[in-house]
Amino acid sequence: MINLKNVTLRRGTKVLLDQASVTLNPGEKVGLVGRNGAGKSTLFALFNGSLTEDGGDFEMPRQWRMGQVAQNMPETDQPASDFVLEGDTRLADLRQRLAVAEASGDGMEMAHVYTDLADAGDHDALPRAEALILGLGFRVDELNNPVNSFSGGWRMRLQLARALMCPSDILILDEPTNHLDLDALVWLEAWLQRYTGTMIVISHDREFLDAVTNVTLHIDQAKLTRYGSNYSGFEILRAQQMELQQASFAKQQDKIAHLQKFINRFKAQASKAKQAQSRVKALERMEKVAPLLADAEFTFGFKEPNNLPNPMLAISEASFGYRVDGEPKTIVQGVSKSVLAGQRIGILGANGQGKSTLVKTIARTMPQLTGTLTEGKGLNIGYFAQQELDVLHPLDNPLEHMVRLAKELGPGSGEPSREQDLRNYLGTFNFTGDMVKQAVGTMSGGEKARLVLAMIVWQRPNLLLLDEPTNHLDLATREALSMALNEFEGTVMLVSHDRALLRAVCDEFWMVGRGKVEPFDGDLDDYQKYLLEESKRLREVAKNSARETLTPTQSLASEPMPMPAIQTTPASPPAPSLSSAEQRKLDAQKRQQLAAQTRPLKRELAQNEQRMASIETEKSQWEQRLSTATSPSDMADAGRRLKALADEVARLEERWLELTQQLEATV
Repeated sequence: MINLKNVTLRRGTKVLLDQASVTLNPGEKVGLVGRNGAGKSTLFALFNGSLTEDGGDFEMPRQWRMGQVAQNMPETDQPASDFVLEGDTRLADLRQRLAVAEASGDGMEMAHVYTDLADAGDHDALPRAEALILGLGFRVDELNNPVNSFSGGWRMRLQLARALMCPSDILILDEPTNHLDLDALVWLEAWLQRYTGTMIVISHDREFLDAVTNVTLHIDQAKLTRYGSNYSGFEILRAQQMELQQASFAKQQDKIAHLQKFINRFKAQASKAKQAQSRVKALERMEKVAPLLADAEFTFGFKEPNNLPNPMLAISEASFGYRVDGEPKTIVQGVSKSVLAGQRIGILGANGQGKSTLVKTIARTMPQLTGTLTEGKGLNIGYFAQQELDVLHPLDNPLEHMVRLAKELGPGSGEPSREQDLRNYLGTFNFTGDMVKQAVGTMSGGEKARLVLAMIVWQRPNLLLLDEPTNHLDLATREALSMALNEFEGTVMLVSHDRALLRAVCDEFWMVGRGKVEPFDGDLDDYQKYLLEESKRLREVAKNSARETLTPTQSLASEPMPMPAIQTTPASPPAPSLSSAEQRKLDAQKRQQLAAQTRPLKRELAQNEQRMASIETEKSQWEQRLSTATSPSDMADAGRRLKALADEVARLEERWLELTQQLEATV
């Protein structure tokens, strides 16, 4: 187990942890949370051995193997599969031993190494590496592309796959979802849920933390507190602690009333049954943790738009894509959609299907290839692109960015544009004091994202196009963004892998995939099942591809395979035609055989569905107990049981997919 006893950690003269004591047991999945600058990364450095404690005692089993994502950008011409495969350090060591033994002719050593290689999974190492790569969003035809041919974000995905490939007793992950789309994130969740070692993860994605952790460590005011639940359980417990500890809530009442205003408003506005249910659940959580949200150090709001054209946008028979050497490369086609005032649209789709292309075209940063795109009179777009942070001027400071924006828009913007006004405005986004003069290039990703949000809010848009706006935002800022979007009077189109944000904000979804943009009638749980099916299909494609490319001489032990003798036999004469009676008898036999094959599958499928239904009933009962529990032990028991039920549902859903696919293959 991992023990911290009266541990003190400092960064410079600042004390980040003051005599912290906590125990982590083998196999626990731990989420490490706290405000930016609280000391999460410093504690990670203690765990991975790159930092020692300034006081107290830190103990972790020396024999534990550690898996972690390398933070450096990989620079190599290695094929992606080989790069990830090298993450299995045990296999790499054994293969090195084998090379030495072969060079020296040591037969006994070679025999031992071959046995060890078999135990280490050498026979399926390449398919495992390829499954990791595909699960994280790469295409089959990219498996052997050089690492250097990918962009920075994709190379960091390869670093993550390499870390997952490493056999480990403890896995340390710092913001593993930052470079992932929703499809890759769902796959990663499923992988981590099956991981049997101890895991410690920093993340600002609440649903990810809820799915993969069962313990939460909270750093606050140099203290480290352990909670025996996932993030949602921690949030409720902490909110209740605050309520008990604080003598007066007077300063919080305005913010709580502010929350209640849009809770009431959007409960009434949800338009579709499944999405309405997700929205209500999200808002009920907000009601429970209102004191915690009200205590957040940062909130902001979008200003009321000057006008609301309706429709905002009309798309007719359009094709979206880009041009390569003057030739059109179509990504989606035949798009006919209207975007109305007040809509909140979540844009879903697997990686590479065209979500960002759709948003960029609407944002006017690239033209449509065919068709028409008609804007409503007075349309004012606020666009947050995935690469928006890159277009900030790294040598300029936030004040200079705002001054430049004010000059570009001119007096017609209607916003105060004197330097002091702009300073005051930046202060509402936590750019206070000397920060308004700090070069953007020296700021954190979260600070840059807040600056982009500040610039968008100042422009008073009536249509918000947000492409992965939460990549660099901490949990508190994500909550602030969710609140601001819910109160925004205009239209929202959102691409995000943050399911909590999608659930809280969006009332309808568009699916971008297979060259089309179509409405998605399900909710995010339905979409998650779809993504798991797609991920499994891609893994099967990778396995089949690996089998097809393996030649007879490429045996796993690198030994030649004996070729069977080739025998020639005379061609069989054609089968005689059957009479109709014989054909009916044969068909009946086939039907009986098919029924015998499918009967156990259907029986297990029915049992599976029955169990999932009973789990939903039990979950409701435990959620009720959690909401009415008064003692920490009762809350912890309820949290643990809910986590166990969620884990069982995940296993049942995966088995459900396997059974349905087997039935489809049989018939």
